[in-house]
Amino acid sequence: MVVHEAEPYNAEPPTSALAGQRLTGLDAFYSRNHGPVPSVDPDTWRLTVDGLVTHRLHLSLGQLRDSYPVQTLVATLQCAGNRRQGFLAFGDIPGEAPWGGAAVSTAEWTGMRLSDLLTDAEVHEAAKHVEFLAPDVAVGIRPAQPYGSSIPVEKARAAEVMLAWAMNGEALPAAHGAPVRVVVPGYIGARSVKWVERITALPDPSANYFQAVAYRLPASNARRQTLTDGGVALTNIALNCDILRPDDGAVLGVGQTAVTGYALAGEGREVARVELSIDEGRTWQQTELDDRSSPWAWRHWQSMVDLPVGNSQIIARAWDSSGATQPALASELWNPKGYVNNSWARIIVTAEG
Repeated sequence: MVVHEAEPYNAEPPTSALAGQRLTGLDAFYSRNHGPVPSVDPDTWRLTVDGLVTHRLHLSLGQLRDSYPVQTLVATLQCAGNRRQGFLAFGDIPGEAPWGGAAVSTAEWTGMRLSDLLTDAEVHEAAKHVEFLAPDVAVGIRPAQPYGSSIPVEKARAAEVMLAWAMNGEALPAAHGAPVRVVVPGYIGARSVKWVERITALPDPSANYFQAVAYRLPASNARRQTLTDGGVALTNIALNCDILRPDDGAVLGVGQTAVTGYALAGEGREVARVELSIDEGRTWQQTELDDRSSPWAWRHWQSMVDLPVGNSQIIARAWDSSGATQPALASELWNPKGYVNNSWARIIVTAEG
């Protein structure tokens, strides 16, 4: 793993480790934390559901597993700061991990629909948002507080939103949120709260720091932006793709070379096509897309390119089912927090004869 911070632990695999892997191994799944991994005893853990509900619930892991239908879903999670490293050429982003293109991973999640729990609790009509709270205490903010987030109640009731206790057929590891975590497909990874212990129906979005202040696209890209400048809370994943192989800076042979990568569309959209260029975008060739594992998962792609002697820049861009494509330049997307770099993916390789 490429470790950006040891405590809290923040790490991603080398991009090549994701190539050809529809499901990401537990040892390669990216890890984004805001505080030390909490020690949670699954035998004494309880999940509380409260707020604007008729029936307050207090449930054990066994009750969740035995009382509700089990659901399995393949879904991709992506950090809002994925590909932040591509912004650093245009301005420093202090205090933020320089994520490459592998702060994104896919797993087969097993658990239950959140909507089943909300139905049992009988959420009131006045509730417009659902908050998730975890026991991990974030470092570096004052006052210190546990991690929390919220999503609109309409999304919380969607069939794909889960409380998961297993990934890839194995018990959920502690590092990835055991005993139970939230999985919100189509939204930035920050909304898929790990180690969840409280779910609260609210009339407004959560007042937790990580909903009200952090994970927001700033109102402007001014170099001196403060966290109190407001902006827009991040929800849906933006259309994105990246090149997984070859590595940036690789030395290759002249002629036909295989290029592989992933593409991911957000809420209500799917990847329609991915294209490659080796002549600065003057011409493009279409790649071969793998089948979808689910509507909420990435699609891998591959193609052959014909490399001339010398340096070549390989560019990749995706199109989605709405007809939208990615913006060309990272410089136009730079922001003080380094969020949502979904510009064209670019690597430079050298071909020797």
